[in-house]
Amino acid sequence: MEIKKLGEFNLIDKLTGILRINDKDVVVGFGDDCSCVKINNELYLVTGDIQIENKHFIKEKISPRDLGWKLVSVNVSDVVSCGGIPKWGFISVGLPEKTELEYVLEVYRGIEEALNFYNFPIIGGNTSSNENIILDLFLIGKTEKFIGRDGAKIGEKVYLTGHTGLSKAGFELLLMGKEQYEDFEKRLILKHVRPKARIDVVSQILNFASSCIDISDGLSGDIYHISERSKVKIIIEKEKLPIHPDLKAFCEKYGKNVLDYVFNGGEDYELVLTSSKKLKNFYQIGYTAEGKGTFIKDGDKVSPLEVRGFTHL
Repeated sequence: MEIKKLGEFNLIDKLTGILRINDKDVVVGFGDDCSCVKINNELYLVTGDIQIENKHFIKEKISPRDLGWKLVSVNVSDVVSCGGIPKWGFISVGLPEKTELEYVLEVYRGIEEALNFYNFPIIGGNTSSNENIILDLFLIGKTEKFIGRDGAKIGEKVYLTGHTGLSKAGFELLLMGKEQYEDFEKRLILKHVRPKARIDVVSQILNFASSCIDISDGLSGDIYHISERSKVKIIIEKEKLPIHPDLKAFCEKYGKNVLDYVFNGGEDYELVLTSSKKLKNFYQIGYTAEGKGTFIKDGDKVSPLEVRGFTHL
């Protein structure tokens, strides 16, 4: 069977089924935004994320400096979602031999900007040639308590740290290749090329979240991961979903369904979490209940929520 037909997550299940973890210092292995290991009674987070030309980005549609920034941010987002802060990074780079030096230097200037913003260093890596650009960052973080996808409990609230769907709209605007963009369109594009990991809410995630995941593949898919791993039903209340004015303007202008972007956009790098506490600074968008699966409530009607979003295969 071709892996495309198998699907990304089924492939992951088959591959990880081969690799057994028999190490008492591994607190969390496969299946979360980060793995977690205990060293001298301290918890360290480990993650890796990649940017591949023509899969994760189109070279002509993103500046090299923005690409460097984004590489760092998407990795930091994983660490933040598990209640941690980034500590050290290792970078591996594959570059076509005819790549201009100035392009590569600009990528690294963008990386440097992000490192200064998130306050951690890259301390090593590897370089090779490749047909397309590949930027792979391996990141180690640190936390006081691991927050994963499997901690949600029945009767909790579901929270969202910010708006979703903006990055997808920004990407589609880039593909249009317009000579001029309206101001709201420029802001949407910026959301796609310069995402910011929510490192500003780490303490709240650590202290109040029972489960958490970053929204990289789309809200519908990522809340499904929490539902599946935590073995709870998640009900999203349609009227509580935050709709950003820029996304609303985009959908009205181009005749798009705004909820498709909110649920299935991806690459927003906001966080969705569950908590028994009342959190003032986040959007409460739903709740957990006994059962399984994800649902959307519109008035008195509750329907299954279609799970869609980005897949890497």
